[in-house]
Amino acid sequence: MDNEQTNRRIGKLDAIKSQGIPVYPERFSTNYELHEAALLEDGTSSVRVAGRIIGIRSFSKLSFITLSNIQGSLQLLLKKEEIGEVSFNQFHDLLDIGDFIGVEGHMYTTKTHEKTLRIESYVFLGKALRSLPEKWHGISNIELRYRQRYLDLIMTKDTQNRLLARTQMVRSIRRFFEDQNFFEVETPVLQHTSSGAIAKPFKTYHNALDTQLNLRIAPETYLKRLIVGGFTKVFEFAKCFRNEGISPQHLQEFTMVEGYAAYWSYVDTMKLMRDMVLFILEKTFNSTTITLQGQTIDFSSEWDIVSFRDLILIDTGIDIDLYPDVKDLFEETKRKNIDLEHSEIESLGRGNLIDLLYKKMSRPQLVKPTFLIEHPIDLSPLARANDDNPALTDRFQLVVNGAEIINAYSELVDPLEQRRRLEDQALLKSNGDLEAMEMDEDYLKAMEYGMPPISGWGFGIERLLMVLTDSDTIKDCVFFPLIKKL
Repeated sequence: MDNEQTNRRIGKLDAIKSQGIPVYPERFSTNYELHEAALLEDGTSSVRVAGRIIGIRSFSKLSFITLSNIQGSLQLLLKKEEIGEVSFNQFHDLLDIGDFIGVEGHMYTTKTHEKTLRIESYVFLGKALRSLPEKWHGISNIELRYRQRYLDLIMTKDTQNRLLARTQMVRSIRRFFEDQNFFEVETPVLQHTSSGAIAKPFKTYHNALDTQLNLRIAPETYLKRLIVGGFTKVFEFAKCFRNEGISPQHLQEFTMVEGYAAYWSYVDTMKLMRDMVLFILEKTFNSTTITLQGQTIDFSSEWDIVSFRDLILIDTGIDIDLYPDVKDLFEETKRKNIDLEHSEIESLGRGNLIDLLYKKMSRPQLVKPTFLIEHPIDLSPLARANDDNPALTDRFQLVVNGAEIINAYSELVDPLEQRRRLEDQALLKSNGDLEAMEMDEDYLKAMEYGMPPISGWGFGIERLLMVLTDSDTIKDCVFFPLIKKL
């Protein structure tokens, strides 16, 4: 803390108190947001707004003040002859940049064509004891921007726009699914097993039950239990936790939207997801055309559909169907001089090795929206096997700008086949594959009571926002990213 600056501001706070001015007033009644007031016609009177002072330009008998919040800003005019000498001097003697005020006045337009509120009265609403940064840019400030996101939000327009877009995106997603007659539900975060995805869980301990639990890696198996229970269309905004490596595309705590529809196949879900993405773009960005890596992409155009096998064959020259054994496939990648950069690569099962190969060699090349289909079955332990080729699954991923943003299946509803696949996963886990799935007897029991045909999907809010805003790192797309403690 800058003690000199803070002491000076505390002195002003004491002076405010000594003059009988409330330093922490209960409320201030506004009738416009700042960005709304900036659109009012000249002459509009009795305009009441409030906000943080982020700029003051002072002259002898007048000052221009800028108020700001997350949605926008507004210029104010404070004139000595209109406000009175006492109030004019109090403002300059006692208030600083960073403080909060409420004002009432009328609108006019300056000679420089800026909508401005002429202050008729103002009220002190809060003192900032620390000074705002004068500059907020450069690589040296990146970690500080994550640690003090509130300052980043005050000072950085890109951050304001991106995180405001996040809230608008969440609103549009919820509205889309509700309009499609899906029920929003909630499922447990604390779980006995870590099923629903291939990932390493965080572990915790429940003192009252004297048992070890996992933070969920996905809500999948509980949402499917609801289908067993009679729901036909469900979705959830689910906080998920995966104890995996940090990268520009991965968070260990993230928000997933996952949903299921009984009696659907993955082909039905493909259409739903395309409609949803177009709806999100319209509601969040007012356009279906955005710029990614310098390319202007119209999402309303046709989307490519390509198989997992064909994509890897095109990009590596390896036909994964020719290598049913994981060791043979690994040897072939070495013959092709492909370094997959994984510390425990020899312990991976075939599915995770194929996934690693795809992520290294193919995914970064996919910029335009592309449906990736026909994943190998050992990469999809909870997906339905294809009727024509049981080695493949009825699954798709939507890949945009080098990132997977949606994952969807026709779900496996055969409890005997599900047991066999989870047993295979448990064997991989016992042999050192930390990302393999655990056995989940409770979920298998639910399946044995009967499941209809189901299609489901999942996507991360942060990943979707990162892709659609062409952000460099996913940390920019969460309000308070987790970083190392100082």
